Amino acid sequence: MLLLVLYIDFNIHLLLIDSMKNTTYLLVLLMGLLFGACATQEHQGEPTGTGMRTETGANGISYQYVEGDPLKARIYTLDNGLKVYLSKYNATPRIQTYIAVKAGGKYDPTDATGLAHYLEHMMFKGTSKFGTQDWAQEKVLLDSIEQMFEHYRTLDDPEERKAYYAKIDQVSLEASKFAIANEYDKMLSSMGATGTNAYTTEDRTVYVNDIPANAVDKWLKVEAERFSMEVNRLFHTELEAVYEEKNRSLDNDGWQVYETMSKTLFPDHKYGKQTVIGTIDHLKNPSITKIKAYFSKYYVPNNVAICMSGDLDYDETIAKIQEHFGGWEAKPLAAYEQQKSAPLSAIQEKTITGPEAEYVQIGFKIPGNMAEERTVAKLADMILSNSSAGLIDLNLSQSQKVLNPYSYVSANNDYSTFILHGAPREGQSLEEVKDLLLEQVNKLKKGEFDDWLIDAIVNDFRISTIREQESNAKRAANFVTAFTNDISWADYVDDDEQMKALTKQDVMDYANEYLGDNYVVIYKKTGEKEVSQKVEKPQITEVHLNRDKSSAFLAEVNGQPMPDLKPVFVDFKNDMAVGAMKQDIAVWYKQNTENDLFSLVYQLDRGSNNDPVLAHAVNYLSYLGTDKLSAEALKQEFYKLGCDYGVYSGDRKVYVSLSGLTENFEPALEMFEDLLKNVKADEQALTNMIDGKLKQRADLVKNKQALLFSGLRAYAAYGKKSPTRHDLSNSQLKALKADQLIDKIHHMLDYTHKVEYYGPLEMETLVSVLDEKHQLPATLKALPEEVDFKVLEAEKPQVFWVDYDMRQAEVVMIAPLDTYSPKQTALVTLYNQYFGGGMGSIVFTTMRESKALAYSVYAAYVPANEKAKRDMMFAYIGTQSDKLKDALEGMTDLLNNPPRVEKNFEASKVAVLKKMESSRVIRAGVLNAYESTLRKGLTEDQTEEVYNELKKLTLDDLMKFQQQMIKGGNYNLAVIGKKENLDFKELSKYGDLQQISLEEIFGFEEDLAL
Repeated sequence: MLLLVLYIDFNIHLLLIDSMKNTTYLLVLLMGLLFGACATQEHQGEPTGTGMRTETGANGISYQYVEGDPLKARIYTLDNGLKVYLSKYNATPRIQTYIAVKAGGKYDPTDATGLAHYLEHMMFKGTSKFGTQDWAQEKVLLDSIEQMFEHYRTLDDPEERKAYYAKIDQVSLEASKFAIANEYDKMLSSMGATGTNAYTTEDRTVYVNDIPANAVDKWLKVEAERFSMEVNRLFHTELEAVYEEKNRSLDNDGWQVYETMSKTLFPDHKYGKQTVIGTIDHLKNPSITKIKAYFSKYYVPNNVAICMSGDLDYDETIAKIQEHFGGWEAKPLAAYEQQKSAPLSAIQEKTITGPEAEYVQIGFKIPGNMAEERTVAKLADMILSNSSAGLIDLNLSQSQKVLNPYSYVSANNDYSTFILHGAPREGQSLEEVKDLLLEQVNKLKKGEFDDWLIDAIVNDFRISTIREQESNAKRAANFVTAFTNDISWADYVDDDEQMKALTKQDVMDYANEYLGDNYVVIYKKTGEKEVSQKVEKPQITEVHLNRDKSSAFLAEVNGQPMPDLKPVFVDFKNDMAVGAMKQDIAVWYKQNTENDLFSLVYQLDRGSNNDPVLAHAVNYLSYLGTDKLSAEALKQEFYKLGCDYGVYSGDRKVYVSLSGLTENFEPALEMFEDLLKNVKADEQALTNMIDGKLKQRADLVKNKQALLFSGLRAYAAYGKKSPTRHDLSNSQLKALKADQLIDKIHHMLDYTHKVEYYGPLEMETLVSVLDEKHQLPATLKALPEEVDFKVLEAEKPQVFWVDYDMRQAEVVMIAPLDTYSPKQTALVTLYNQYFGGGMGSIVFTTMRESKALAYSVYAAYVPANEKAKRDMMFAYIGTQSDKLKDALEGMTDLLNNPPRVEKNFEASKVAVLKKMESSRVIRAGVLNAYESTLRKGLTEDQTEEVYNELKKLTLDDLMKFQQQMIKGGNYNLAVIGKKENLDFKELSKYGDLQQISLEEIFGFEEDLAL
């Protein structure tokens, strides 16, 4: 992945989800389920193949389709073999695009692993037409660099290698004089594209863009040129980024577990014998020659698919694709042959140590995504773990026998892995967790689950499918999966129907065949890392970026006219309604005219900042039932109805939510209201919950991301008195009583609150149902005065740091700015695009492209977005410890003295305007936008005003804003790294050093004044 953009909301805690099933399952669904679409014209034609029909479009180009496919997908095959998958869905005037190549890490030569991933990075560097000022002169130097790297691979002596790399560095510096960095990103940004990125897995490489509907022609022109050739431009600085990526993987205990699982399950297959990112030895000895050969072999039209979903015209789009890609020359490519892997003969056990919390993971080798068994595998997984009523959900999670237990299928083409995961409670061994997980698998094998569960799961998939119909990204991702797995679209669409036909016996047979006693167990233990290797930093001279230059191709693309696309701004008076139910409770309403799903939220505008006990009360609710239904039975009944409920207490708000199928809205609401008012205490459940929470807290201080982005970030922003530390101490948690928490639940909605609804019901019907079923006291209480937290403003900046066993160092820089002003929104938006927004930004190109000082780097002006709150300036650096000095100096200089580049400014301005012209506020987002507007102290949405203001802004305006608002900011630093690797003399230049111990970072040992 090229860039992970970090966005920190300074008004909420880091949300730690108890169950990973939803997150993991969404990732599986993203690549494995069918997402429907709104209706388009019906097809007529004769069947072709198994379930496929053929039709000819108005332009004479034939395509295939599947009768009854809710996506109304058309699958084209050009004469050169290029596959094209199109689906029309016009909720917004945008199109999600993926260009998928059937080649990933598994295809790497054994002596050059990581090659596919290298190539993914290099595909953003341009061709002979863009990314260069003078291709003829640049090519001579690039060819020389290629040969130099081939010679470098033959050297063994460390000093000789170092000296020769210095020569490569000098030739690379000379070649960079002709390069123009990030022209690809500039062209895509100028169209209004978002999400520009790529990813490489074992089986595929995929290039990603979300484009405005009026940019199709431009996008195709750029991509056709991009895929016509591959140029290894600015190679050694990008190589350094890959080094960083490798080091980050070595710092990640979860990644080490993943690699160990793969090696052990697949010792005779490339899934286990090599990794996508490659070995350290191969990373240190890259071969440009082999990368070029890989591109020539696999990046051919008969091995590629263009996958698009959005506001498109089928006939026009395929005609344009034919125009731009029809001349791409096909090459012979051997038919795919699945690599075979023998079954394991016995149980394999491995141990991984690292600083993160302990857990156990069990993996079974199962047939891959290309096999017919993929459908029964999905069903078996859901019977075990569906977040509500699965065997693991009820027997381990609901009964609180294991922390964070779940299952999922890690799907690959040749073989997949059926994963079980669980973390120990206090005093529980990893072996005991393993046994409890395997006990659920044995129940699956024996059919010890209710008969209704399969029907409920099929219904759950139906609901998920409906929800995901609203995402072009997920719809198009299914095209990627079908293509790269060689699955006929007819078979892919039929997955849900196949699942309906499965029986309990089918699931039992599958479990007994594939989930036997030949699995792999990984015990992830807390301790010093066993992996001591890292990719060392080579000496790199800062290369030229030539930001003020541009190629003739870029000028041609930017000069190509685009059809007008007028912005549409939200109008709260017409796009939603505000009504009232009994006791004048406000009802914010938006009708869902697209499907039969609803979402209902009771929102209380006070949260755990005002009442820290409430957060624990709502957590307790998830383990409770009523005098009518046990907690387990309640979960099952909601699951049968195709509905789900949740209560969450944030810092400043409480959300009481219900969602699901509208046909079951009333019975689900009645059951939910009964739970809220008649919930029954369970002393054992409370004891288990508190014990589990104490263990989770102990695990939290071993989590690097939580330490940095929750604990340390809060220190840097607020000091010791922060929302993150505003929670009950461990001793206060232990003292909680069941009656105390039950009372909180019973009366949390006795205060003034509002209702937000997005669903099919008419307002009148909704209010009538709420008046009848929403239980309220005779008189609602007024909300108490809100508790607030002040940002930290010491006379001298401070550097808060935590000692953590890792190779890299990560830093967050935070400076408090002025009180939020909506009038600055246009300037803030444009500044963030210019300075820190994406691969073409000043921060990214300078810190990563030119200086190779960080793999992940980002900066942004973060508006409080609320009246009377303070804005913040935020920066993040993830880098090797030995680069930290240079990285901090580089970032500080950029924050205070950003370069003035007119071309970048104009590109940023166009990018922001194009995005706004194609953006739409839809569905429940209208309700969210309304709340955001009110929080700013406004009554009308300001987007139109911002759009008009943006048109008038100049680079002088932006530089003035930077000088007045950002330059010279008082930055507090949050630093996480291994003590012995941190340069404290250097860090002390940025403020007073203060080590934060793991015990005090979240304040769990300090009683909170209540």
